[in-house]
Amino acid sequence: MDFSSKLLENAVHEMSQLPGIGKRTALRLVLHLLKQPNSQTMRLASALEDLRNSVKFCNRCHNISDVEVCEICTNPNRDETVVCVVEDIRDVMAIENTGQFNGLYHVLGGKISPMEGVGPQELTISSLVNKAKEGEIKELIFALSSTMEGDTTNFYIYKQLEGLEIATSTIARGIAIGDELEYADEVTLGRSILNRIPFEKSLKTN
Repeated sequence: MDFSSKLLENAVHEMSQLPGIGKRTALRLVLHLLKQPNSQTMRLASALEDLRNSVKFCNRCHNISDVEVCEICTNPNRDETVVCVVEDIRDVMAIENTGQFNGLYHVLGGKISPMEGVGPQELTISSLVNKAKEGEIKELIFALSSTMEGDTTNFYIYKQLEGLEIATSTIARGIAIGDELEYADEVTLGRSILNRIPFEKSLKTN
């Protein structure tokens, strides 16, 4: 792709680094921004700069937040005894949109994947186990995607909880094998949370 401007080429290159954005789409986006009022482009740039410099991760659940402890964790109407374990922030948003879950969350930041060099130490598993040992959690819901990496992560955490009086469950397989939670429709995802099954039963059927 030939560019008449080095500035345009640099902007397209950076835009194309985003997931799902190829060079042609990046070019369309950059040209669109050039057509907009300067103030709108500056607002976008400022919002991204503020996000990068000021965003925080909740000290309790590791969800994205503007403050040290997120609004979900500080909400007195949430059930602190039930914690839903998810891969990333997008899964929290997907489950919240169902309106079917009133507990808290724990964001792992990924899944165990030896092929990609991601081990338990790269995730927030240790802080989850520490919270479990404090004794306030009565149930952990594993809501990772139904992939080999997701199942491996579930099982690893399950083994770390041996000896603790905590019920473990997994979302019902209304979510197709291999699907990511963020792509599931809200009704299916909501039902999979409500119809969750004991984790031990999922081991027997795998």
